[in-house]
Amino acid sequence: MFTLFKKEINGFLNSLIGYIVIIVFLLMTGLFLWVFPLEFNLLNFGFASLDGLFIIAPFMFLFLIPAITMRSFADEKKSGTIELLMTQPLTDLQVILAKYFAGVVLVIIALLPTLVFYFSVYMLGLPPGNLDSGGIWGSYIGLFFLGASFVAVGIFASSITENQIVSFILAVFISFILYMGFELVYAFIVSGKAGLIIQSLGLSAHYSSMSRGVIDSRDLIYFVSVTTIFILMTKLSLESRKW
Repeated sequence: MFTLFKKEINGFLNSLIGYIVIIVFLLMTGLFLWVFPLEFNLLNFGFASLDGLFIIAPFMFLFLIPAITMRSFADEKKSGTIELLMTQPLTDLQVILAKYFAGVVLVIIALLPTLVFYFSVYMLGLPPGNLDSGGIWGSYIGLFFLGASFVAVGIFASSITENQIVSFILAVFISFILYMGFELVYAFIVSGKAGLIIQSLGLSAHYSSMSRGVIDSRDLIYFVSVTTIFILMTKLSLESRKW
């Protein structure tokens, strides 16, 4: 399993798309936070905060994580190596987890350089360090779990098709529904207690909760549950080839 995990990491980092995805993520977040004269611009914000990063990053993840995961199984199916892969002394679940954890590591690699933004804002505060570090680290944890959930969705989308473009579109669509769909239903269709229940089913509500700096076990259980569901759905999708 560890060998396959390393193979997936190396395959991504040795490909041009790997570096393009990471560079695009860092470039776009950097432009929104430091250059574009929008509400997210840190220099025009008036006080030390990284809220803009944690508003922008999920929408960047909606497109960039599917780009990371779209090859996971779709490429194996198209090239015909899926059967060879599945005959290795690994269970289907081990193969899925190797690809899943490789995707999660790549999300971490993309997030690590954004710590430069944190230290920049930290030093720009008056006095230096005058910012809500607890909220920021909570937001980073929330962003990590959000990204991990998107990876699980992307792996599932890749397992049900051999076309990478179809896999990408499916992953973006499902991730968007999970992240914003329930919020939109709550905002425009259903309100009251029923609306709040519907809202709580979406990724956005739990991500926002963690972004306040409070790590609630209910939010962690939710993210782990979403990830587990899509991993099991991926397992079911791969097993269907034997039917």
